[in-house]
Amino acid sequence: MIKAALLLTGVLGVAWMPAIAVAGSEADSLQKAIQIAIDQDPWLTGSMSTEAALENEAIASAQLPDPQISLKAGNLPVDTFDLNQEGMTQFSVGISQKFPRGDSLALAKQQKQQIAAQQPMLRQDREARVEATVSQLWLEATRAQLSIERIERDRSLFEQLADVAEVSYSSAFGMTRQDDVIRAQLELTRLEDRLTDLRQQQEAVERQLSEWLGSDAIMPVVADFPGLELEEPKLFTAVERPNRQAWYERVRYHPAVLAVDKSIDAMEIGVDAARQQYKPEWGVSAQYGYREDDPMGGSRADLFSVGVTFDVPIFTENRQDKRVAAAASRHESVQYQRESLIRELIARLETNWAKLSRLDERLALYGNRLLPELSEQAAASLNAYNNDDGDFAEAVRARIDETNASVELIGLKAQRLKVISDINYLLSQGTSAR
Repeated sequence: MIKAALLLTGVLGVAWMPAIAVAGSEADSLQKAIQIAIDQDPWLTGSMSTEAALENEAIASAQLPDPQISLKAGNLPVDTFDLNQEGMTQFSVGISQKFPRGDSLALAKQQKQQIAAQQPMLRQDREARVEATVSQLWLEATRAQLSIERIERDRSLFEQLADVAEVSYSSAFGMTRQDDVIRAQLELTRLEDRLTDLRQQQEAVERQLSEWLGSDAIMPVVADFPGLELEEPKLFTAVERPNRQAWYERVRYHPAVLAVDKSIDAMEIGVDAARQQYKPEWGVSAQYGYREDDPMGGSRADLFSVGVTFDVPIFTENRQDKRVAAAASRHESVQYQRESLIRELIARLETNWAKLSRLDERLALYGNRLLPELSEQAAASLNAYNNDDGDFAEAVRARIDETNASVELIGLKAQRLKVISDINYLLSQGTSAR
């Protein structure tokens, strides 16, 4: 029994030595992954093409309609088709040009330009979203990897524990029972199952990362979580939650909100453009008519005509009035979209503020009390068993509890960094705010 106990003490003492984190370049690796994801994002390239298309459309929409040319032979005598028989017979060429209502061309150009100006804001929002998405996937993969490494150390321990228990049971000198041997093997099987589940989680996250980093991208082995920092730590270290005005002052310059602002400006221009329908559309035309000499050889004067046309928008109730009302409703709708978006961003900030506060409390509890207490309990259980005053199953369970708490601590660290990543996205600022 003494030899088995000493062997058990040596195994447990070595296996549960605290792991020393190796300083690495986890933050650099994450930043490189984020940059790769941004560089390879087809949405961003498509957005630049959309912006170029809208800018070209803006220029085109400000141009006058093409003039119209008319060619005709008029007043031909159908009895002889003789061109100089009648004085009214003539060949004519004409040109006409329309001028759209009021300032509709300039307003159409401005509206397109405002819509095009959305794209840089949308790209900034997309880049911030990509950064948050890749960061959270990276953190999840790191959590699985570090948990696997922690449990791998315990698996080798329990393999040795199973051997120790079997030797002690076979020696017939100790207190080890058959169910102790079975319990050690059971815990080893459970660890194998947890490892399989964690590897499945890690592989699934890495497949999700491949969407952003390419199908051949492989996440490097890291020693610890990357050091993500809050963009505005003062907002999250206060004891009291910041008021909504403080949150509003931050999110009003979020690129997604600035993109909606551009849409509001475009809809406002649309209202002005709809009001131009109350103004007449003008047109001018000119025509030159050539006539043949008369049958006696006398010269006939050629003819020239010029005219102006315009419509009279007097029946406006079901046309112009409705178009203005529709444009005003669209403008109002986008304003409500902006308000809804701001509320959503503020609500997410408040939620993350509460999450971060509670996670910090739990991390402090784990680091200052729970893990040390579990370590003491495991040591006490081991000492009791070594002195023939404890149960083998209890000693093993105490160590399992310590392992579970260590894995839980890894998960809490990952949750905290994921919350920080989401907060940094919510606090991202658009160009016009810089």
